[in-house]
Amino acid sequence: METKYIFVTGGVVSSLGKGVATASIGLLLKSYGLKVTLQKIDPYINVDPGTMNPYQHGEVYVTKDGAECDLDLGHYERFLNNSLTRDNNITTGQIYYSVITKERRGEYLGKTVQVVPHITDEIKSRVMKLAKANHVDVVITEIGGTVGDIEGQPFLEAARQMRLDQGRNNTMYIHLTLVPYIKAAREFKTKPTQHSVRELRAIGIQPDVLVCRSDSWLTDDERKKISLFCNVPTEAVIDAVDVECIYEIPLVFHKQRLDNLILSNLGIDVGEPDLEEWGLFVDRAKSPSKSVEIAVCGKYVELRDSYKSIMESLYHAAVANDAKLKIKWIDTDRMEDEIQLGNTLAYADGILIPGGFGMRGVEGKIKIVKYARENKKPFLGICLGLQCMIIEYARNVCGMKGANSTEFDDSTAYPVIDLLPEQKKIKNLGGTMRLGDWPCQLEPKTLARKIYGKDLVQERHRHRYEVNPRYIKSLNDKGLVFSGRSPNRKLMEIAEINGHPFYVGTQFHPEFTSRPLAPNPIFYHFISASVKKI
Repeated sequence: METKYIFVTGGVVSSLGKGVATASIGLLLKSYGLKVTLQKIDPYINVDPGTMNPYQHGEVYVTKDGAECDLDLGHYERFLNNSLTRDNNITTGQIYYSVITKERRGEYLGKTVQVVPHITDEIKSRVMKLAKANHVDVVITEIGGTVGDIEGQPFLEAARQMRLDQGRNNTMYIHLTLVPYIKAAREFKTKPTQHSVRELRAIGIQPDVLVCRSDSWLTDDERKKISLFCNVPTEAVIDAVDVECIYEIPLVFHKQRLDNLILSNLGIDVGEPDLEEWGLFVDRAKSPSKSVEIAVCGKYVELRDSYKSIMESLYHAAVANDAKLKIKWIDTDRMEDEIQLGNTLAYADGILIPGGFGMRGVEGKIKIVKYARENKKPFLGICLGLQCMIIEYARNVCGMKGANSTEFDDSTAYPVIDLLPEQKKIKNLGGTMRLGDWPCQLEPKTLARKIYGKDLVQERHRHRYEVNPRYIKSLNDKGLVFSGRSPNRKLMEIAEINGHPFYVGTQFHPEFTSRPLAPNPIFYHFISASVKKI
């Protein structure tokens, strides 16, 4: 079978859920036994989101090969249960960087380099390269932003050209749009969708399917109206209603036969889908017998997408523990009074400090770590969360007054967290941290070894600072156990203490490898300890 290409675009407003819709379509096609991969195009000029503030872009997702990517790749991996690579994320910065580099090398043989065909050819080559490298049946490419954005025009033009290059039977266009409900008029309004499709058709793309985001089901009359004015068959007007659990979206699409419509359009002849295990997960998620409240303590809490993979990993683990998850968001920049802190955290079942960069909010995090340790609250520290554990333990248990990370205080007398020598030589910030999969050797007879059930694991990293080797013995002597280390034993990966229900810090990011049907073991055991409320 020739590779099929599906392009997912968005209109009217951003944040409609194109990533979840794309991931859901990928899951549906995979359930038929097809080999599917997903790709995200981000029209911004940054080469990747690695240097962006989370408030600008949300979470930076890290692939196993160390690429810093859009958070939608997290959705893709979680729904498909596949590990993706840097080839699954394209940005305007990457495209122009590549074309300009080729021009400087003289690869265009004296031609004038233009958006069409050179930029669009580069975009198409990235899409087709992904298909060939992975030998897939279907590539689903999500184009970020909304139709009409100036930054997205070259990508939409490349998508238009793909139908000419690959043929109608091998390409498909799915457009996600908003159908708002106006309470005063007591009706849905289809005009925004009509305008969005008109804009898309002006570019030369007639959508084959419209996925309509709404807060309740559209009526048959509204679907027929959208069909008529947007030149799309009624059965191809798909409702993307708000649901309690995002993992229900594939089942909502399947109920409306979106998967059958796609297979028919692309001429793919397969058997029946296998969605049984996915359906069981959704059923468990909707009817838990217990509840658990986790305090997530960070400094980007006003934009929840900054912690998207953390949220989903907690959710996976809660479902596996038959518990309903409630997240209590705590801004550590405003949490430095210990009495206020105790009152805030007293009713949480567990405490989590996620990763982050910069000094703001760090002292609040260190006080939260101290509270969790002294009050035996189940605690999980990730990346900066582990580093705050080390700082707190050095100050309050080891007597190292003023201990700190050189990221926050380069004149501290006890730099328990520091740059390694090889990092001190680096000047460029983009793509130069310790990134992607790194091995972690687990120490025998430790909680970490019990959690994973094996001696060696691979987990993903995104950080620049490390536990300073000079202080490892002093911390060990006072009871801090480094239960996970790099195979050469130079890098500290996991820390824990004995006599506590769950007090674990990881230098890596376990949230990047958690899946709905296979929660990351660290998260599973953290939630398990929190549910028990020891």
